[in-house]
Amino acid sequence: MLENNSNLTDFKGKSLLIVDDDNPFRERLARAMEKKGFKVLQAESVKKGKDAANSNKPQFGVVDLRLNDGNGIEVVREIQKSNPNSRVIMLTGYGNIPTAVAAIKLGAIDYLSKPADADDVERALLADPNKRAEPPENPMSADRVKWEHIHRVFELCNRNVSETARRLKMHRRTLQRILSKRSPK
Repeated sequence: MLENNSNLTDFKGKSLLIVDDDNPFRERLARAMEKKGFKVLQAESVKKGKDAANSNKPQFGVVDLRLNDGNGIEVVREIQKSNPNSRVIMLTGYGNIPTAVAAIKLGAIDYLSKPADADDVERALLADPNKRAEPPENPMSADRVKWEHIHRVFELCNRNVSETARRLKMHRRTLQRILSKRSPK
């Protein structure tokens, strides 16, 4: 299943730090990664993630970009500082090019959009850094990407429909209809 990738047994340390403030997602990912052989540590904030990185010096990291108390890029920087050989990936529901570039410059080896499953995470963590990454097995549909973007702007506008509609250059009623529907697959 992991073509062109290393196996977990190729690495001395198997410790994985997962930093995400979405508790159900973090717990599910932690259980799945433990079944794959990783020794999982969890943190739900930038502060706890940085503390865990310093005290445990993990070999691997999965860090959410947006955390309640700040930016996950700070945690990536701390993991890289505590263990320069670590392999860290960024996870986010709001993928965009500038943050992906910033994460890679700070030492992240990949950038995955949520919802990423354990197989995608494992593939990214164990990928050969000298080869091109495989495309995701189940990428988000164009409709889902559009829905995610609209909801991201809505949240950034403090859930103000009028302000969101203005920024998206969209009619307010059209936006309300979109916001009232469930997310596409």
